[in-house]
Amino acid sequence: MGHGPVRRQPPPAVLRTFDLPDEQMTAARSWVAYGERRPRAARRASSVAVVRDGLHGVETLLRHRAGPTPLGALAFPGGSLEDFDEEECTWYGPTPAQWSRVLGVSDHRLARRHIMGAVRELFEETGILLAGRDRFSVAEDPGGGEWMEIRQGLDRQELTLASVLRRRGYGVRTDLLRAVGQWHSPGFAHRRFITHYFAVAAPQGQQDSLLAGKGTWARWRPAGLLTAGLGETRLGDAVGRPDTVGRTFGRLTVPAVPLLLERMAAAGSTVRFMMDLTIRGSVPEFRVELLDRIDGHTPDPDTDPTPGTSAVHDDDLRLGVELPGGRWS
Repeated sequence: MGHGPVRRQPPPAVLRTFDLPDEQMTAARSWVAYGERRPRAARRASSVAVVRDGLHGVETLLRHRAGPTPLGALAFPGGSLEDFDEEECTWYGPTPAQWSRVLGVSDHRLARRHIMGAVRELFEETGILLAGRDRFSVAEDPGGGEWMEIRQGLDRQELTLASVLRRRGYGVRTDLLRAVGQWHSPGFAHRRFITHYFAVAAPQGQQDSLLAGKGTWARWRPAGLLTAGLGETRLGDAVGRPDTVGRTFGRLTVPAVPLLLERMAAAGSTVRFMMDLTIRGSVPEFRVELLDRIDGHTPDPDTDPTPGTSAVHDDDLRLGVELPGGRWS
């Protein structure tokens, strides 16, 4: 009698822990002390890791975000979605229906918003435009001059990306993006995102630039050096902003960033990194939880110290993420 196909068991989940960003400490302390158990509603967001090859392996573009943000003070380009991201324009590459399956969302319009939001935020913040006149080309040098005025108009929501592309005869190059995963901000956070992370290789002939009048700092850095420096203040000191000086990189970012940096560093080249992101089915989903460093559990005021008098110290609070194993572990 023949045997049926052998089903491989999925790799076991792996719990990884991370420093709690300084800007989230007050909200985390309140969550533990007073037992807030109804997370605030989360907005949808997209973020894009841009990569290229450098002397020390894969490099990525990090930028500084002023003020509290669910994406971290030092993060990849990105931001929240807008209703006008549903506006239609020419697409080259996977359709919204195909992207909905990859992103694990049933609404094709939401998938369109995540893709258009990713392309829009990347262009606004860096001048990198994932669009071309056909499925083989990309816009040339769209960072400055008249393009800068367009970026500012997009940032002020005076323009929509779809209208800009239609007017110039461009279509969005959705085939250049690779989906990475869906991340949920921790429940205690005052501002919460459900963020789809993407990756893209820096297009030839395009140079990144800060958004005039708004950008504060952005630099290309080797992923391996960034990963090794999570516990150091060197990067925050180099940024030189009041909210970064003297703070470790691990406390200036969110877990999705170092995890993706690890994969970049391990890949060794942009081609290998992008190939490793090719998946079958939908991307994994990650939920960030608040943990007690002492015994690794989620603090619960019903069984832990009396609400309002928590004995858990700030240094004991960590963020935990269960990874699906395999390449993510």
